[in-house]
Amino acid sequence: MTPELQSKIIILRQKANEGTLTLDEMKEAIVLLRGSRRSASIASETSRRTKARKEVKSADELLGELEGLL
Repeated sequence: MTPELQSKIIILRQKANEGTLTLDEMKEAIVLLRGSRRSASIASETSRRTKARKEVKSADELLGELEGLL
């Protein structure tokens, strides 16, 4: 999230707490917050897919490793 976006959200939250937030500002806040969450979701999904590609060892390989420990 850019510093400009963060400061805009802070200002909108202050206005909401004071009760001076307009309907247009509420709509803007929703768009800004959804955009941030959407980009975070995309980053999280990409990370999850990358981790899932890791090769899983076969049962024989795992048993071989256990035998080596005994």
